[in-house]
Amino acid sequence: MSVMKRLSLIFRSKANNALDKMEDPRETLDYSYQRQLELLQKVRRGVADVATSRKRVELQINQIEAQSRKLEEQGRKALGVGREDLAREALTRRGSLQTQIADLRVQHDNLQAEEEKLTTASHRLQAKVDSFRTRKETIKATYTAAEAQTRINEAFSGISEEMGDVGLAIQRAEDKTASMQARAGAIDELLASGALDDFSGQRGDDIQAELDRMGGGHDVELEIARMKAELGQGPAPQGAITPGPAQHQQQPQPQHQQPHHEQPQSNQTQQLRQPGEGL
Repeated sequence: MSVMKRLSLIFRSKANNALDKMEDPRETLDYSYQRQLELLQKVRRGVADVATSRKRVELQINQIEAQSRKLEEQGRKALGVGREDLAREALTRRGSLQTQIADLRVQHDNLQAEEEKLTTASHRLQAKVDSFRTRKETIKATYTAAEAQTRINEAFSGISEEMGDVGLAIQRAEDKTASMQARAGAIDELLASGALDDFSGQRGDDIQAELDRMGGGHDVELEIARMKAELGQGPAPQGAITPGPAQHQQQPQPQHQQPHHEQPQSNQTQQLRQPGEGL
């Protein structure tokens, strides 16, 4: 295959594919129906033309027959007055008119037969056009319903162009949300481990975190010892932390504790607090 033939084949295939995408069966059916209506109109016009010609021939026949009858009367009158020569001339002309009438009758019969054929063809074509119109509307309705069903199925399955764009937008939003959540979690972990500095005013380092953990554990032990002393299950701890104002209000001092125990507890508390006040 030569290059030109291949190019021609490729061009025709591309053009055919483009035409298939552009073609709408409903528009094609409407155009075909319009063409059939035009053809039916031409057939009807032909029937009308043939009928007009037939009518014109009939008028000519009637006129010639009237002339023939007139010549016959004139020939009789000529014979009545003894003018045989005039009577012979009138009859001769009448014979010529009879020949024309015979020819016109032949044309009339032909035109009438042609008119009947065209009329029959017109009726058949009218029936075909009516049938095509019904079938056309049925096909158009079926095609429209199938097209709507296809679009609905594409929308449900998410393969349509519009739903595909919506799905991609949702996917991008979910990806961005997951990325931001992962980033926020990573930053929280880095702030908690001390790898990043917190500039919001709550700065902490490894030493402070260790001191907080030690202080928290010691406070728990002192609180347990103090509660045991209140319940009479043991002596008061020497390093117990003095309760705050709220604790004084909620938990009154047991009466069995001696006042002289409070002074060492207060001194010991002050000794424990002094290192913390410098932090």
